[in-house]
Amino acid sequence: MKKVHLLVLALSISLLSGCSIKHPVAKDYPQYLANNKGSVTLPKSPLTASYQLDASTVSHRYEFRAATVGYAHLWIVEFGQMLDATLASEDVQASFGKLDKLSDAQPHAALLRFNLQNYEFKDHMAHVSLNISLENNGQTVLNKTYHAQGKSQGGKMFFGGPFAMKNATQQSTKFAIDEILREFINDTQAITIASR
Repeated sequence: MKKVHLLVLALSISLLSGCSIKHPVAKDYPQYLANNKGSVTLPKSPLTASYQLDASTVSHRYEFRAATVGYAHLWIVEFGQMLDATLASEDVQASFGKLDKLSDAQPHAALLRFNLQNYEFKDHMAHVSLNISLENNGQTVLNKTYHAQGKSQGGKMFFGGPFAMKNATQQSTKFAIDEILREFINDTQAITIASR
């Protein structure tokens, strides 16, 4: 019983003193993608394009706590890093004719621009609003904001606690990104893109 009181006291002190156990979700997200390769099948697109994340997406940082896993834990989502890793993943690469990050070396005629409008993790799931524009030789041919919710992770969070929370955040965020990419690819089917 004394150990329980000491544990509660230590937890209370850490909360009152502002100390948090920080969990950067994007840190091992590429490994999460590798471990879950083939878990999603996106539509096929012949689109050959470069892509670019806008500055606010690159620097995005969202922090939250979840009562289900304990308020001492601070979860940090850097969406730009997660989106970039997703776009570079084998599953997404296999769905496009070619998709690479914009560089000075031979950019493609088609350019995708990603601009995060909003990210939240609430009600046990990720909520994402992401604007994607598609330019063809400098002309915008598609500009749309997509909204998606990741799968609810309430059970995993409740039973797995902080040990499962990072995976829950990664999985729900990936599901939302995949849904947005699926809708975007379907929207591009009617658009003719010239190659450079």
